[in-house]
Amino acid sequence: MTADLTEATAALHAQWDRLERWLGSLDDTLDDAVDQPSVLTGWTVGELVSHLGRAMDALVAATPVAPGTNPLTLAEYLGTYPERAEQIAQVTRALDEEIAADRLTAVSGYARRAFARLDELAPTETVIQARRGPITLRDMVVSRLIELVVHADDLERSLPGVAEKAVDRGALDLVAAELLRIVVTRGGWSLEVVDPRLWVRLATGRTPYDTDDLARALAPLHTSDSVPDLGRMLPLL
Repeated sequence: MTADLTEATAALHAQWDRLERWLGSLDDTLDDAVDQPSVLTGWTVGELVSHLGRAMDALVAATPVAPGTNPLTLAEYLGTYPERAEQIAQVTRALDEEIAADRLTAVSGYARRAFARLDELAPTETVIQARRGPITLRDMVVSRLIELVVHADDLERSLPGVAEKAVDRGALDLVAAELLRIVVTRGGWSLEVVDPRLWVRLATGRTPYDTDDLARALAPLHTSDSVPDLGRMLPLL
């Protein structure tokens, strides 16, 4: 079942709350690691943290659109990421330098403003103008949830000694379902998620594509079917 705006918003709050608590619990661990390379090639741990603020700030920047505007689909919106990867990295590095003295306070401020803006938009706006084009408010919230879940997982893997988890399970399940929906809409297959974290990593390019991993992450709904080779479709962003 597809999550509606209310469900997606609740998941975004839950994921941010868990991630904020997780970051706040790291104490000196984060201070010692901010300049270290993260698992995301070319990004430091500090830059990953700062990017959380940039991701949430996209909601602050959202504005109403003229009636009748045709929105991008979630898949189309996510598909704009690769062509802007270098720009995203440059903006993130600049932001990281700006807020380096107190990253967590700054990032939390971005999140508070994002949720306040979402509350303003939700009662009246179905489609909004985002940085990369018009999109439904529901899909915009889902895109922010994808950002938080994926980067929370990046941070977990970048700081493997931390016992607590930064990823909220409900948010992870929703993101996994949304990424699968993009795939089945394109291919018409009947599939279900078996391992949400592995599927999200495969779908977003965090784990190199491997058919054995795919068979562990997804399963056909019907026993007579098999998991298709998605090598030409992945990653989705």
